[in-house]
Amino acid sequence: MKGLLTALFFCLAIGSSKAQTSKELIGKWKLVKETKNGNVTTPKDTYQVFMEDGVFHGIKEDKSRKGKWKLSEDNTKLTISISIVSIKFTVDYFDAKKRIISSSETGTLEYEKVEE
Repeated sequence: MKGLLTALFFCLAIGSSKAQTSKELIGKWKLVKETKNGNVTTPKDTYQVFMEDGVFHGIKEDKSRKGKWKLSEDNTKLTISISIVSIKFTVDYFDAKKRIISSSETGTLEYEKVEE
């Protein structure tokens, strides 16, 4: 019985460490690592900004693009739409300070939350 309670506590602790909600996504995120086809790069001045009303801003150096975002009900898919282009990302990891998403189009993207 004690082992069962320990295992249950461990599972709950792991589940609560992944704060995968739309509320946690709100804010500014900096792209710190990009991996595509085995090539790793460290982009400069690239950000994603998520707002409560589903508005999205993609910022790369001095260019900015507006769009929309949506997180699936089970918090495993993130869809970002800019103009007529829509990309569905798999949420590989997500907590209050770090987010890793991937898609066949972009590869794996690692972001860190920017404190403002």
